[in-house]
Amino acid sequence: MIKCFKYFLVLLLTGTFYSAFAQAPQAEAKLDRATILIGQQTKLNLSIRHSIKDKIEFPALVDSIAGKIQIVSSKADTVFDKQDQSIETVHRAYNITAFDSGAYVIPSYAFKTTIGPVYTQPLTLTVQTVAVDTTKGFYDIKQPLVVSYSFFDWLHDNWQWVAIGFLVLLIIAGIIYYFVSRPKKVVVIEPPKPKVPPHIIALQKLQELRGKKAYEQDVKVYHIELSEILREYLEKRYGIKTHEQTSDEIFASLRTLDITEDNKNLLRQVLILADLVKFAKEKPLHFENEQSMDNAIGFVNKTQQAYQPLADKQEEGK
Repeated sequence: MIKCFKYFLVLLLTGTFYSAFAQAPQAEAKLDRATILIGQQTKLNLSIRHSIKDKIEFPALVDSIAGKIQIVSSKADTVFDKQDQSIETVHRAYNITAFDSGAYVIPSYAFKTTIGPVYTQPLTLTVQTVAVDTTKGFYDIKQPLVVSYSFFDWLHDNWQWVAIGFLVLLIIAGIIYYFVSRPKKVVVIEPPKPKVPPHIIALQKLQELRGKKAYEQDVKVYHIELSEILREYLEKRYGIKTHEQTSDEIFASLRTLDITEDNKNLLRQVLILADLVKFAKEKPLHFENEQSMDNAIGFVNKTQQAYQPLADKQEEGK
């Protein structure tokens, strides 16, 4: 019984020690190659395995090691233990090289941890020189080799730009073809409509007014429309602003025009009677209303002979 208890106590202490040892930080330094030629590179790997609860601090390696080994670059990485995610290994790989032959000692580096510094083992990097055949003479430095670079080589290197340029040209050609070949709209120029002479318009309106016999319904409206037709005719025929003038002003404007006195009297009878009806409430007899219409038609017919269409005037002016 006592023998069994001792055996159990030994196993318990051994397991506890193993567990504590397994969780203690473990630092390591390793070279990919311990021997290199001058100028060649190899990797110095520094790593520490520790619990993620522990705080660690990597040793500071800046530009060189031991004054002879140059640090070219570095890369960091962290890997978790697949069987225990509370354990991780922090690793840094340094690309190093040297340009002098010899054996160089990479010193032991200390990782600062919560339980104290943990050291790596020192390493030795051997740098060998290149063997030179001294039996041969010295040669000049070789000039750069001329490498043939054909058009197909250039096309192979730049085919993307060639394809883009070809595609752009194809799009431009398509646009040009579309605008050149699309059906063009035929612009139809309609000939200008002939201008209706003012005496034709005046005579049509006078005949319409006569046909309505408007003086039987409202004699005032009849004479207003009658005088307006003549005023419009005078304005288009002679260029007189008759709608802005009184009857006396209209006759004053006609003095310099080639209109006979008989024709002016025809016009005067129409306009004066219209003024009397509009402003003096004159009530003309039936024959007086018809006489005004006859005089208006007579005035237009007798003064329209001198009219010449504007198109004919333009033709003469050319």
